[in-house]
Amino acid sequence: MKKVKERIKLSEHFNYSRLFRFVLPSIVMMVFISVYGIVDGFFVANFAGELQFAALNLIFPLIMILGSVGFMLGTGGNAVVSKALGEGNTEKANRIFSMLVYVTLVFGVLLAVVGVLISPFMARLFAASEEGLSVSEKERLIEYCTVYARIILAVLPAFMLQNAFQGFFVTAEKPRLGLYVTVAAGLGNVVFDALFVAVFGWGLVGAALATALNQIVGGVLPLFYFGRKNDSLLRLGKTSFDGKTLGKVCINGLSELMTNISLSVVTIFYNAQLMRFIGIQGVSAYGVLQYIGFIFIGVFLGYSVGSAPIIGYQYGAQNDAELKNVYKKSLFIVLALGVMMTLIAGVFAEVLASVFVGADKELLALTTHGMRVYALCFVTCGVNIFASAFFTALSNGGVSLLISFSRTFVCQIIAVLVLPEFFGVEGVWASVVVAEVITLFLTVALFALERKRYRYL
Repeated sequence: MKKVKERIKLSEHFNYSRLFRFVLPSIVMMVFISVYGIVDGFFVANFAGELQFAALNLIFPLIMILGSVGFMLGTGGNAVVSKALGEGNTEKANRIFSMLVYVTLVFGVLLAVVGVLISPFMARLFAASEEGLSVSEKERLIEYCTVYARIILAVLPAFMLQNAFQGFFVTAEKPRLGLYVTVAAGLGNVVFDALFVAVFGWGLVGAALATALNQIVGGVLPLFYFGRKNDSLLRLGKTSFDGKTLGKVCINGLSELMTNISLSVVTIFYNAQLMRFIGIQGVSAYGVLQYIGFIFIGVFLGYSVGSAPIIGYQYGAQNDAELKNVYKKSLFIVLALGVMMTLIAGVFAEVLASVFVGADKELLALTTHGMRVYALCFVTCGVNIFASAFFTALSNGGVSLLISFSRTFVCQIIAVLVLPEFFGVEGVWASVVVAEVITLFLTVALFALERKRYRYL
């Protein structure tokens, strides 16, 4: 008889093996999301041309800013829900969970309407810095940006639900089920991208349709699971609007929202500097670095998503010993992963870059060099990402926001504006590395300052 693997519970003691097994589905899930998130870029770059690839990179920040509201509600809500579970109040946990899912749907519809209306204006704003293009090329670029954005934003509610459910599956003690849903959506995205872009030749429109279809899968399937009777800790049901709790959730998850907004804004600064020093090739090269970086950083995000419910549960249960245990083991794991990923990205930089720009030798060389400098950030960014998620799980949105906003906005803006003045384009590639190192000093200081309050040391 086949042995059924016992489900790991949030209330257990976590050694390295059990901790890693619990968070592994979330890591794989986030990496998979990162992979199928860049599938559009792969097919557009290889089958639609440089102008459509540039359009995809330019308009992507708008989509991520709007969609990240779902991630804010999910991460901020997970802290509240897992804490309620740790306190033994399952009814309260399910009431808050249900409210947040319904609120995400409503916000998704409203933001979709806003996004569709403003996408032409935003496309024109983003394209304004593309000075190396002719008037006709710039108009085509704006058209590509607008069409892609409007197709994706039409299913924004599903995209936001998908972001929110990533963490709720873990809190429900069903991380593998969340992984299965993500894999199903991701494989569908790959298949439809290949069909629409490579076979039918629909270009950027085909890529947008493929992504939209699979965001529907990732966002709607969990609704059916949680909406019926299930053996997880969470189930959708009747609820009432609780403005106070929603406000707390939004404040607590604000760091995740600001991270996405900051990264999107910072991308505009990076693109402007690269246009200044290199031109359109610089924008394409940086787009590839972001795609590859999404995969590696997805490991840290996955670990943070997977471990956050444990932290929130133990905090709610006032189990200081287990909170300390998970904290120490997590720091060791993310540091080890960071060193390993820096080595992998550095050694295989050319191989990774060639997936996107292998046909253009000049662009390949530029991207490969940029990747080897950029890869140094993985050593430190894992600790910073985990720290932000750790304080979110402890319902301390202020400290979490301080870390994430410093990491993704303040330090990067300063670095990308200052370093190129002294080191040229090398300063652009190194900006993210310098920003992560500076943020690490802040992270260590905050860990030390908050240790007595939460007793994790």
